[in-house]
Amino acid sequence: QVQLVESGGELVQPGGSLRLSCAASGFTLEYYPIGWFRQAPGTGREGFLCISNSGSTSYIDSVKGRFTISRDNAKNTVYLQMNSLKPEDTAIYYCATFVEGSYYASTSYRFWGQGTQVTVSS
Repeated sequence: QVQLVESGGELVQPGGSLRLSCAASGFTLEYYPIGWFRQAPGTGREGFLCISNSGSTSYIDSVKGRFTISRDNAKNTVYLQMNSLKPEDTAIYYCATFVEGSYYASTSYRFWGQGTQVTVSS
């Protein structure tokens, strides 16, 4: 079966850190650019970063300097390290495989995980 699973989301205090995992099974993740999206309550799904199959990255301004994406091809997994978390980072976080189009458009991606909840609150 083809599956993409996010994990690692939980409740953290403002200024804290989390590491999210995006683990693939049934296909080789390193052959795809991988995007991260998030959806906060009452909002649409927002794309905020992408890593290519060669390791180059692209971030939106609101997460630059705080979030870092990386690959571990031996584990067929992509990681998202999130530091200096803010309450406005609260959302469900998704990873997805890029096909073609705009990097931050959800329609550019084919396979999606089920999401993991990140809550930043005192």
